[in-house]
Amino acid sequence: EQIVDQIEDSCVEETEVTYQEIDKLQNFGVLPADITKLKAGGCYTIASIYMRTKKELCAIKGLSEGKVDKILEASSKVQFSGFITGSEFLRKRKEVIHITTGCASLDKLLGGGIETMSITEVFGEFRTGKTQLAHTLCVSSQLPTSMGGGNGKVAFIDTEGTFRPDRICPIAERFGVSKDDALDNIIFARAYTHEQQMNLITDIAAKMVEDHFRLLIIDSITALFRVDFSGRGELADRQQKLGKMMSKLIKLSEEFNIAGI
Repeated sequence: EQIVDQIEDSCVEETEVTYQEIDKLQNFGVLPADITKLKAGGCYTIASIYMRTKKELCAIKGLSEGKVDKILEASSKVQFSGFITGSEFLRKRKEVIHITTGCASLDKLLGGGIETMSITEVFGEFRTGKTQLAHTLCVSSQLPTSMGGGNGKVAFIDTEGTFRPDRICPIAERFGVSKDDALDNIIFARAYTHEQQMNLITDIAAKMVEDHFRLLIIDSITALFRVDFSGRGELADRQQKLGKMMSKLIKLSEEFNIAGI
């Protein structure tokens, strides 16, 4: 009961928003209709605008080059995107959270656990515990930061049919949290093609603006690329699309202060 109380208290105290929503652009002359178009194109924060090229912004339906220029100008007034001092960056790095893996020796090896604002790749042979680690993190990331958690929800994109809700229950019991609450704080989606996988990664930004997330898991990121692309003739296209997906994940992790697995 004491652990549950700590978790409930942390929901009030530790959910600090670290991003600027694009709705603030209205204060600087951007029309609500254009903001709606940005959201339809997958932009929900000021940082997401900076993280796209001008060409990508112009590709959003209904946005001309002139409108994009106005949006970029307004964005610069809401959130600064230029050089900062090393001291300022150090203060920003203090927002990074380390999420426990449930194993003290592994946490020590990782410098405190799985780090937010970054992507952690887990690799190994079949049946070495990769998916089990992912399931454990689904629960540990919901714990208060004082208990080594991230105090946030989890998004799980499953490309190989590996997610098992029943595996969450004993892990939740181990950490002293309600299995029902633990499951309710996990959103799940099954991807069957690399294109659907990319769309899900793009769509998750909308949910991260609406609610407090701390972890995004993709198990696994390369499986569908191995299926959808074959032979040396498609190697360049595969690597380009995989690179874009990794870039999108890195941007999401910095934009919302989440950990990517």
